[in-house]
Formats: sequence, structure tokens, C-alpha cells
Amino acid sequence: MEIVFLAFILILSIFLGFELINKVPATLHTPLMSGSNAISGITLIGALVSAGAGAAQMATILGTAAVTLATINVIGGYMVTDRMLGMFKKKERGDQKAEG
Repeated sequence: MEIVFLAFILILSIFLGFELINKVPATLHTPLMSGSNAISGITLIGALVSAGAGAAQMATILGTAAVTLATINVIGGYMVTDRMLGMFKKKERGDQKAEG
């Protein structure tokens, strides 16, 4: 019976996440991305603790994999955020003449 509840929670969270992200206006995607990067940073800290706990070998392997994936997620998130912020910068025209 527990697997049914877990499956229900998983399906409900997928649906809820999809609906929430679809309702976010384009101007709020950059702050949302920054917030998710902060959460990924917390995940990275938890993965480091898990990898270095010195428990069973399987826990260390899974912790190391979690550190790797969380690091990729954080770096990729910041790269996407930087690129999105670059889209809002004013571009200088090449045909402007220098004053003088």
C-alpha cells in the first residue's frame, strides 16, 4: 500500500511542478533560476556530507555521484542565468560615431 501513496505523491508533484512553471512569466525566469541554484547548492552540501560520512562503501559511491551531479547542476544553472542576464544588456551599435 505504501508504494501506491509514493506513486501518487510523485505524480502529483510532477503535475504541480509542470503547472507552476508554465504559469511563470518570462520576466521572472531569471530570479526563479537563481533560487533553484541556491537550492542546488544546499543539495551539494548534503551530498558532500553523505560522501564524506565514512559509512558503507555504497553510501560513499552514491554520495560521490550526488556531488558530481549537483555540481554539474549548479554550474549549468549559473551559466544559463548569466546567459539570460546577458540578453537584457543593451547592445552598443557599431555605427555610432565618437563625439569630438
